[in-house]
Amino acid sequence: MRTPLAPLPDDVARWTRRLGWLRALDALLAWLVFWAALILVVPDARAVPLAALAAVGVGAGALARPARVRWRPVSGPVALRVSRSLRPGDRAWFVRPGDAELVLVTGRRRLRLVVAFGARGPAEGIPVRRTRVLLVPADGARPG
Repeated sequence: MRTPLAPLPDDVARWTRRLGWLRALDALLAWLVFWAALILVVPDARAVPLAALAAVGVGAGALARPARVRWRPVSGPVALRVSRSLRPGDRAWFVRPGDAELVLVTGRRRLRLVVAFGARGPAEGIPVRRTRVLLVPADGARPG
């Protein structure tokens, strides 16, 4: 019988929930910017149809991976702030909505970090931008 997995630390569990909200705020801000741009381009139109058109535009933009990955006006700065103390050799939690995985930071240069996933096999690191992923310092947290 396998041993049960250890639960995530409380602060990491909170960040897994917050990340969904941060991404929702990114989408809300995208909609507001798109709506304001439409109002500026078509000033004589009514606001409600332009709001609906902006929602359709943001939905279409969400289907385009490059736009979705690069548009992080809320979650990007938050991710930078949270990961600012990470240095090579530190352990961190690679947080996704609803899940987190313990990683080892193997390199750092400006906005980029190289992280190694212990459970994924190869010892090579994966380069990530700190504005596109959320890395929470482990600070003595147990692997889980």
